[in-house]
Amino acid sequence: MKQYIESNKQRFLDELFALLRIPSVSADSKFKGDVKACAEFVAESLKKAGTDTVEICPTDGHPIVYGEKILDASKPTVLVYGHYDVQPADPYELWDTPPFEPEIRDGRIYARGACDDKGQMYMHVKALETLLENNGLDCNIKFLIEGEEEVGSDNLENFVKENRERLKADMVLISDTSMLSNEDPSITVGLRGLSYVEVEVTGPNRDLHSGVYGGAVANPINVLSKMIASMHDEKGRITIPGFYDKVVELSPEDREAMAKAPFNEEEYKKSLDIDAVAGEEGYSTLERTGIRPTLDVNGIWGGYTGEGAKTVLPSKAYAKISMRLVPDQSSEEITQLFVEHFQKIAPASVKVKVSPHHGGEPAQTPTDSNAYRAASKAVEEVWGKTPIPMRDGGSIPIVALFEKELKVNVVLMGFGLDEDAIHSPNESYGVENYLKGIETICAFYKHYKG
Repeated sequence: MKQYIESNKQRFLDELFALLRIPSVSADSKFKGDVKACAEFVAESLKKAGTDTVEICPTDGHPIVYGEKILDASKPTVLVYGHYDVQPADPYELWDTPPFEPEIRDGRIYARGACDDKGQMYMHVKALETLLENNGLDCNIKFLIEGEEEVGSDNLENFVKENRERLKADMVLISDTSMLSNEDPSITVGLRGLSYVEVEVTGPNRDLHSGVYGGAVANPINVLSKMIASMHDEKGRITIPGFYDKVVELSPEDREAMAKAPFNEEEYKKSLDIDAVAGEEGYSTLERTGIRPTLDVNGIWGGYTGEGAKTVLPSKAYAKISMRLVPDQSSEEITQLFVEHFQKIAPASVKVKVSPHHGGEPAQTPTDSNAYRAASKAVEEVWGKTPIPMRDGGSIPIVALFEKELKVNVVLMGFGLDEDAIHSPNESYGVENYLKGIETICAFYKHYKG
């Protein structure tokens, strides 16, 4: 397998580059045609790799690409999930090179989607080709590649529910996560959930002159800032009543095991150009990002932000807020708690509106399943070390969905790194990780027996 991958290295990279050039931004309607073109590219790639059937399935939003390679119905079946949509590339001026013109620098592929998730998703397409060309496939593979993961997978749940029989599998394999490092590989065994809302604070019925009205009429931006600031106490805990009621606390033994993972806080700070870490008191950095819930402002705006000065007292202020959740928090319950709290703390001088966007449930995957054992053996075989089971701070809402609707275990075998800067300018993905990822996926199928 390794020899085949190495001999086709340039072609595998060229194909990925062609995929990365398509600006499949699901959040922005002006890219709708590009998202459709990207779905068509993925479908054609699956056909060329050797799937028996491929279908572009329309939804109320962006299409889902479904394909399968069925060798024998009596053999175990793996369902591969990935997504071809990407985050917006804004702000473009912060990219060293154009986000949709991929380029390799210092062994890294720079482009929007390089790691999240085009690079990692496409590894599975190339792994299928490699396995079939080398007679190495001994199970069935189904592919479910969606185009709305970056906007909450709004239409995936209905698709899964309506296609349970077609999606029937023995396990789900996903590469949309990261490892500790190339020297210390890991497999994600836990993900945080998500509650995402947008808030609107309205003061006067129009923008006002700040000299004529300032000091007498509430400024929505000032009010919103105070409301947001009040949502954390001096110990970094979230102040929404009931927020922590269902949080599962890890045992001292589990926290001790987690602390054994290689982590250099000084290097972490240096890589982010910060002088100190911050967060909930009493927890380490890895615990804050893996096992504790959070509340963060993802964007805030209002008033005049153009060039020069405009002495305006704005009518409205807005913010987008996300809350990462841990077992056993419910995204629906947390969203409701937020709505109630936000309305309660608003002063009489303003009106508030909360619009929930999307959510997802936290998930944990077992380490004693045949699927996890196969993934662990595959990583050890290719990367030279037994992978460390780790909890990831990100959210992949469909993990809980698959477990609930398909009644199967999910394995999160991702190959990204912290320095990949996903969701940020200059996103990248290591060439080594891309090629070794293909090799590891092939090794997984060698070890997986259902």
